[in-house]
Amino acid sequence: MDNQDDFIQIQELEKKNRILQKKLERCQAERCQLETDIGTKEFLLKKVICELEDSRTDLQHRRQELENTLDTLHKMQAQMIQSEKMSALGQMVAGIAHEINNPVSFIHGNLNHIKQYTHDLLRLVELYHRYFPNPPAKIQTERETIDLDFLEKDAIMVLDSMNIGTERIRDIVLSLRNFSRLDESEFKAVDIHEGIDNTLMILQHRLQATDKSPEIQVIRDYGNLCNVECYAGQINQVFMNILANALDALEEFNAKRTYQEIRDDPSRITIRTSVVDSQWVKIAIADNGSGIPESIQKEIFNPFFTTKPVGKGTGMGMAISYQIITEKHGGKLEFFSTPGKGTEFIVQIPIKRQV
Repeated sequence: MDNQDDFIQIQELEKKNRILQKKLERCQAERCQLETDIGTKEFLLKKVICELEDSRTDLQHRRQELENTLDTLHKMQAQMIQSEKMSALGQMVAGIAHEINNPVSFIHGNLNHIKQYTHDLLRLVELYHRYFPNPPAKIQTERETIDLDFLEKDAIMVLDSMNIGTERIRDIVLSLRNFSRLDESEFKAVDIHEGIDNTLMILQHRLQATDKSPEIQVIRDYGNLCNVECYAGQINQVFMNILANALDALEEFNAKRTYQEIRDDPSRITIRTSVVDSQWVKIAIADNGSGIPESIQKEIFNPFFTTKPVGKGTGMGMAISYQIITEKHGGKLEFFSTPGKGTEFIVQIPIKRQV
């Protein structure tokens, strides 16, 4: 009886053991499945995180590209507006120069005839005076009234002054016509010195002495340059921007000085040209004004940056100049400035067009 009870207990224990074994196997299977699921989920999670990071990086790149594109569009828009304005200005200046040139040439050409006629008439009057020394009282009175002796001397001087004046106008008209080549789209071999001189001629009124300050000195230290292949009108525009800024700096500096102080230390613009490595032409334009503060030197070539009051400037002059020199001509435009001592802009462009 005892043996049978033991046998029954053993069978029950074996049965329970088998049940436990199956549960254990099932738990192990579930654990393995759970571990597999966790591994899969971790993999998927890491993949999602990587994709999110890639998406964020891509979005940052796209945002930067959009910002760069927007900035480029703003620059292009400003440059197109400025180019259109300069082109229209060039056409207007060329038209005005042409209209002025015609009557001035007519006057200048006839002045020589008038001078010759005046000499002939004065010589005839002199002959009358020599052979008829005692004219009637009415003629003698008229001679004294018009002061014939003074008239004879002054008439020639007046005609000479008029001749000089018309020559001056013709020079200004020629400068305007040369400077107004802003719509030329071809590279041409041009005289850089002529472009600088034409620009200075146009700015002559700002160089002259006033009741507040003496004349601004211009020192030309020109090297032996050959003709340079460039967009002539655009290079003239760069010279105009740099020289106009130099004059602004000198005027601002002189506003803080007395007439005597300016006279003791005159305002100067120094222009030096030279050839570098037989392949480049270098134009350095320096002033002895107040200089550019260090805090804004990095922004000089940024579009729309200006220190001038509203209505005095758009802030595009130096940005466009930089684009003309670096992009259109493959050159360099840089500057060096010491506050309180002045600023020097240096333009370098290839003598021959680089393909």
